[in-house]
Amino acid sequence: MARTKSAFKLRKPRTDDRLPWNIVAAIQGTPAVLVAYQLKLYSLLADKPSSLDEICEARGLKRRPAEAILAVTTSLGITRLREGRYSLTPAGTGYFIETSPTYSGALFDLTIDNYSIYSIESLKRAVMTDAPQVYGGGAEMFKSHEEQHELARKFTRSIHSASMAPATAWQGKIGLSKHRVMLDVGGGSGAHSIGAVHRWPKLKAIIFDTAPVCEVASEIVAKYKIQARVATHVGDMWTDPFPAADFHFYSMIFHDWPAEKCRLLARKSFDALDPGGRIIVHEMLFNKDRSGPFTVAANNIVMLLWTEGEQYSGGEVSSMLREAGFTKVEVKPTFGYWSIVTGVKPS
Repeated sequence: MARTKSAFKLRKPRTDDRLPWNIVAAIQGTPAVLVAYQLKLYSLLADKPSSLDEICEARGLKRRPAEAILAVTTSLGITRLREGRYSLTPAGTGYFIETSPTYSGALFDLTIDNYSIYSIESLKRAVMTDAPQVYGGGAEMFKSHEEQHELARKFTRSIHSASMAPATAWQGKIGLSKHRVMLDVGGGSGAHSIGAVHRWPKLKAIIFDTAPVCEVASEIVAKYKIQARVATHVGDMWTDPFPAADFHFYSMIFHDWPAEKCRLLARKSFDALDPGGRIIVHEMLFNKDRSGPFTVAANNIVMLLWTEGEQYSGGEVSSMLREAGFTKVEVKPTFGYWSIVTGVKPS
């Protein structure tokens, strides 16, 4: 006699259903932030708080779509609504307005220009092949930058916009007044060199990177009028000797590469530094078992799509530095999701 399947028993879930809705909502709602950026709604609100009608008139929008976009930006804390008028929050002013030194516009532009890479199809290809998908998936990101210098320049400007805020913060977590020369390895725009020399008046910095990247860095350093203290040095961090320095700094470099290449860089720094020299690795770090936080896990997906690297935990980076010979290794949270891992070459 055939057995009949038992009917489902209706029961209340053990948790509410916010988790699946939040996942879908992030996909559905986040593009509104970038559309508001393209429509220059943030710059409009920077001039003065405005009513919905005033915003619609200024940007040629109808009420329903304008209010829909502003509901997203307000719910995220970019804008706020008080007494019928929209304005920017402190975060909105700091990261969404062009005159701010921590303006993230170039990062938004990079995201918009490469938006298709974040599709389900693109991510699935990356997962199935373990190969980057950026720039059409034809070449590794840095290889593309070597062949197309304008890509390297644009990428450098975008990472600068993501770097300036944390570049003002890590200095408060460590004392470096005894050091004289900072080597910013793969230093990109020089954001962290700029932050460091502002914090320590006796410190000089060298941005060590490729020629097109150094061109952009020189332009940015000139805007701060600190050319006498921040120099650029064209070179390949894998093949060229490091310029003399007593302090090596890596920001968002280790996450671009597999662990064996990160260990190579740590050993190269250890060999180049004199006793007493210091290394700092600046990254968004996974927690101990690499299970979060979500933003770091999501950035790890970006690494999957763009590079051959991955995000690491503080313990993993600490091990890399200790294996190279560094002692007094410490992990210090600094700003938002950012942390530094630091060590000293023993005397």
